[in-house]
Amino acid sequence: MPDEVKPNVNEAPTHDAQLAAESIASGEENAPNVDFDADYATAQQFSVSEVDRTGEGAAAAEAATAPQYQTSKPVETKTQAQSTGNSDDFLELAKEVGNSNTEGVTNVSDDLLQQALEKGERKN
Repeated sequence: MPDEVKPNVNEAPTHDAQLAAESIASGEENAPNVDFDADYATAQQFSVSEVDRTGEGAAAAEAATAPQYQTSKPVETKTQAQSTGNSDDFLELAKEVGNSNTEGVTNVSDDLLQQALEKGERKN
């Protein structure tokens, strides 16, 4: 269903658009007809390329999105802690973790804590 364009001279954004709107309003030129349904149907034909309608398109898309490098698959490992009931085992483990340099755990002494408290006090 074609729609008729009715330009408004006061809403023309440029001088050329204003001249065109005036000539349509005076009857010197015919207003263009726009068929939105036909334009939409034509646009749908262009939305998918010819190669995408065949099996070659799917193969090309698969090749374009395939990973370039092979990665190893993660292997699930299960560890189970042996319960000994001995508190010395826990203390030994805690010492190992506390002395670890890679875990980001540090020893906090009383002096270090006192320095932190002094730096955090207000100085009014």
